[in-house]
Order: sequence, then structure tokens, then C-alpha cells
Amino acid sequence: MKIEQRNELLQQMLETELGGVLVYETALLCVLNDELKEEWEKYLEQTKAHVRIVQDLMEALQVMPQETPGRLVVRHIGRSLVDAMKMAKASAPPPDAEIVACECVVHAETKDHANWELLSAYGETAKGDDKKAIDAAVEEIEDEEDEHLYHSKGWCRELSIANLGMKPVLPPPEEQKDVKTAIGAARAKQARTELI
Repeated sequence: MKIEQRNELLQQMLETELGGVLVYETALLCVLNDELKEEWEKYLEQTKAHVRIVQDLMEALQVMPQETPGRLVVRHIGRSLVDAMKMAKASAPPPDAEIVACECVVHAETKDHANWELLSAYGETAKGDDKKAIDAAVEEIEDEEDEHLYHSKGWCRELSIANLGMKPVLPPPEEQKDVKTAIGAARAKQARTELI
């Protein structure tokens, strides 16, 4: 196990969560659907809490926040997502800007979800106090991260379907079934035809 790579993962996790706050704040400027707005407001507050959880975990593992090359790349990607939403808000029809916001949220949450999966895998082989700290952090936010990714993907798909002039399922099946696993997301997506 490479401690320096674990520490780099933590640096990127912190930046991903900080960028996630900005992504949700910007996405909320583009949202039209009231249910999606409510969802993103909830996710914004949870993401702010995730920043604190990562900071507390880093402190417990004695990892000081640093400007690493990987962290700078994550910051650049996060800012690019924010810029894309601002561009869409300024130049595209509002439904298109809402879809761009959904896509940007999905991009951000995909990285976020992957970070937590990696940390969870690392925690399975860690020992002692490090293991306890990692496992506690993962346990605290795992379901929220799953929900953020799978529900956002569902919203993105259904709003895009509506924008194409087809009948969407709103709120999306992932939301209706409160999906928190990849298997649940796949089942919800398959069940959408029954919900139309």
C-alpha cells in the first residue's frame, strides 16, 4: 500500500468536493424543474458537509492540504464545468442550459463517486486507526454519493428525452425508487417504460 498515493487521493477528494459545491451552486442557476432544484439544493448542502468530512479525515490521517499536480487538474476540470454551465446559461435556451447543468453535475459526481470507491477499497486493507477513520468517513457518506450519481444520471436522461420531444418520466425512476446502487439504477432505467 502506497501512503503517498493515498494522500494524493485525499488531496483530489478535497478538491472534488470543493469543486462540487461550485458545480451545484452554478447548476442551481440553470435549473427549471422544481423537483430537481429541491434535489440539487439538498445535494449542495450534503456536498458542503462532505468537504468537512474529507478535511476531518485528512486531519485524522495527518495529511495536510497541498497544491499537488493532481489536485490542480481536478480544480481545472471543476472550473471548466462551471464555465460550461455559465456559457450555456448565457447563450442557450433555458431547457438546454438545464441539461448542460445536469451533464456537468453527472461529470462531477462521476469523479466524486470514483474517489470514494477507491478510498473504500483502500480502507478494506488499511489497519488500526487509519482503517477506523477511513471506514467511518466512507460509511457516513456512501449512500449520499450513490444517490448523487445515480439520481443525477436519471434526471439528465429524462430531461434530455423531454428536450427531444419524447415522453419523459419525471421525476426519473431512479428518484422514484430511491436508488442507491448500480444494480438499482440499472433496474430503474429498465422500468422506465412501465412508468411512461
